[in-house]
Amino acid sequence: MPRQRLRSRTSPVAHVGRAILVVFSLAPVWYGLMLVLLAFKASPGSIDVVSGYRTVYDYLAGLTSEDVDGLTRLIAAFAGVAAFLAFGYLALKEIPRPYLARSDVRLTEDERGTVDVQPRAIERVAEAAAAEHPAVSSATGRYGTDDLDVSLDLQRARDLKETLIDVQDRVVDALHVHGLPEMPVNVTLTGFDRKQRRELS
Repeated sequence: MPRQRLRSRTSPVAHVGRAILVVFSLAPVWYGLMLVLLAFKASPGSIDVVSGYRTVYDYLAGLTSEDVDGLTRLIAAFAGVAAFLAFGYLALKEIPRPYLARSDVRLTEDERGTVDVQPRAIERVAEAAAAEHPAVSSATGRYGTDDLDVSLDLQRARDLKETLIDVQDRVVDALHVHGLPEMPVNVTLTGFDRKQRRELS
């Protein structure tokens, strides 16, 4: 079996998290540069004008318990919870979600060559077999590395269980008829035809 390529899905929200990460990463670099300038005998006043470190330090060092009232604590609490939720969500989006890239399915291989079939061809066979059922209005197939998922939109809600089982059997038979490899077939109901929704009531 050919080697599977590993890919990773990236959420658009992850770019926001990376931008914030860059900003937080540049902050210590910036103040590290200020420290280097101080080590080279730069004027502390000039460094404070550029970085504001002494101004911030003096302000925080001068705070007392009387300066922090109930409203300030409430704002700090809400800000902390909001920051936790926002940064936690961005951190979750940064977690890589690898998946195997789809590749052609090897049917036969001998001294004369190989016979491969693309995943989309397997999906088309499943969709055509499912669409032959009179209750199916549309079908969508999705071939994975180990199984085949078929999503259905039905015209009616009657005999739902029997319909799903029948569609599954049709897809399995179609795979066998076309000489495709056997695999688990998962049939999922995704919706009903809007023109036939009255039957649900």
